[in-house]
This record gives sequence, C-alpha cells and structure tokens, in this order.
Amino acid sequence: MLSACGREREAALAQSLSMNLVHLVYSTKHREELPTAAVRPKLFAYQAGVFRKWDSPAVVIGGVADHVHALFVLSKKHALSKVVEEVKKASSKWIKTQGDEFSTFRWQNGYGAFSIGNSQVERLRLYIERQEEHHRTTPYQEEFRKFLKRYGVEWDERYVWD
Repeated sequence: MLSACGREREAALAQSLSMNLVHLVYSTKHREELPTAAVRPKLFAYQAGVFRKWDSPAVVIGGVADHVHALFVLSKKHALSKVVEEVKKASSKWIKTQGDEFSTFRWQNGYGAFSIGNSQVERLRLYIERQEEHHRTTPYQEEFRKFLKRYGVEWDERYVWD
C-alpha cells in the first residue's frame, strides 16, 4: 500500500503521451472554386491558428481553389471531429470577411481524415505543398477516391460529395 507521499510521487510520474498525425482533406461546398489564390495563404495561416487553439498544431496546410489538405498532430484532449468542426467553422466565418465574393462561402459537410506515421511526414508535406502542380492533371474527386482506396476506407459515392 502506498503512502500519501508515494501516491503523489506516482501521480507526478504518470503521463499520457501521444503522437497522432492526421492527414485531413475536405472541399468547398459542391467543389466551388473558392478561395482565390490571393486569399489562400492567409486562409491557411488562419486555419493553423485554429488548429493551435485546439491543441492540434498543423505541420503543413495547403490546397487549391476547391479543397484543402492539412497535416496536423491531433490533440490528446479533443476528438478529431471537434477539431475539424472548429477549423472549418472558424475559417468559413473568417473567409466571409475577406470580400463580398466570399459572402456565400461554405465548406462541404464531410471530410476525409487519415492517420499517417512519422516516416510519411516529409513525403506528405511535399505533396501538400505541391497541390497546384498536382491538380493541373488530377481532379479533386479522383484524388479523394485514391486516398480512400489507399487507406482502405469503404464509401458510398452517393454520400461523399456535397
């Protein structure tokens, strides 16, 4: 049996440690081509701030006019769905302040979130940073289907796109 001092010492040594790297992908509503190239860097910086607020620091965020990729470290204190909800909600409100052309902006309802290992970080970082180049030849929906297949996610085509 531990004394009160022993229990305090044991509690001080106990830790909850985690490293959950998440590749998040989501599009604009109906894949509408917004935000503009001029706004995207500010949008990604704003989103990085929201990720930080939810104890889920972004490693890299990038994308093109109709979708976003984010690689981030998921907080051990917050559920994935809550972090994604808050990033999308806050950034949707923010982008509407960037000009009249964004007044009706919305993100799609769903998203794809895929776990990755440390060994994949650099390759994924480069992939996200090169989105403009990649999407000259590959449309978003084709890319998303490839991710679903690669990560072994079953889906119903009727409910993936909104």
